[in-house]
Amino acid sequence: MKDEKRFMQDVGMTDLPFPMKVLSRDHEDGQFTIANISIAARIMHEFEASWIDKFIQIVHQHRDKIGTESLKSNILDYMRELNATKVKVDFEYPFFVEKSTPVSKEKCQVRYTCMYSARVSKSDLKPQVSLKITAPCITTYPGSAAGKPGGLFGQMSRVDLEVQSHKDIFPEDLIDIVDSHALVPVYSFLTQEDQEFVIKKVHSEQKTSVVMVDEIKEDLANIRDIEGYSVSCANFGMLHSYSTFIGTAKSMWIPLS
Repeated sequence: MKDEKRFMQDVGMTDLPFPMKVLSRDHEDGQFTIANISIAARIMHEFEASWIDKFIQIVHQHRDKIGTESLKSNILDYMRELNATKVKVDFEYPFFVEKSTPVSKEKCQVRYTCMYSARVSKSDLKPQVSLKITAPCITTYPGSAAGKPGGLFGQMSRVDLEVQSHKDIFPEDLIDIVDSHALVPVYSFLTQEDQEFVIKKVHSEQKTSVVMVDEIKEDLANIRDIEGYSVSCANFGMLHSYSTFIGTAKSMWIPLS
């Protein structure tokens, strides 16, 4: 009778808020944050509610400097403790970067959303880890008229950039790539002279989301430690009630031929 009850099922938990330190290029000891943790495991035996305690216990064991290597370690702990065939974990958290405004060089803190994810299956026991950042920026509205005085104007865009790597990739590195190719990066504070600079740039220079995504893709393709990537951009124009979208990827999870 016990064998007849064995069947495949997915178990886990979602949206557990948890304090932890995450890897940061600019902070050697890591950056403190509050992450929402989701863990899913596929098991082939009867589930016991007490196993949720094992999830929490393993989270506590790996809460310092969450990154590529620590995620590889803790996801294997989950697989071993639960005798699972597959496991996937997500750590989603706010991440702050200190920036200098373009003219006055005032310091300001800008908030980004990051997600570290890991997955592993019992068939190969080789964890795959990815880092995703969401970065707002300004691009040129595609309906602009570059040849007319004052014909260029901007739109808010949101870049989702995800990379798979066998080594640690810092959020700041990905944010720098997006900022370097955007028409204008986003700041949390601008002085009057900074605002004038940004407005002038938006109305005098052109950088569409199509061009920006292509430039970001080229940068990612030239980083040897990145095994796969996905970059997409959602655009929120001022003249319509919908958003537009463009994206590209190099096989994130499937080996290249």
